[in-house]
Amino acid sequence: MLVTFTTEAYADITMFGDVALSMLQMMGHSTTVPGAILAEDVPAALSQLSAAINAAKAAPQIVDKAADEPEVSLAHRGLPLIALLAAAAKAECNVMWK
Repeated sequence: MLVTFTTEAYADITMFGDVALSMLQMMGHSTTVPGAILAEDVPAALSQLSAAINAAKAAPQIVDKAADEPEVSLAHRGLPLIALLAAAAKAECNVMWK
């Protein structure tokens, strides 16, 4: 499953479903797809997501040396969504996902 986040203030962001649902939980929202965040709630969602990602960065990382591909951290995966939320907060726009 893919989840696409949209707002009028930024380009659409598409994520794999498991990552998107994890990001939604970090923002304090339901993992229901489709869904939306009202413009007045976007700054709080951005703050919660940023705090959760910063906490994840501080946690020790487990490295699987047997894996063929390098692990992509939540901090890197969350950057586009953080940018989208910041643009939506600045422009006072709703954020939707489907």
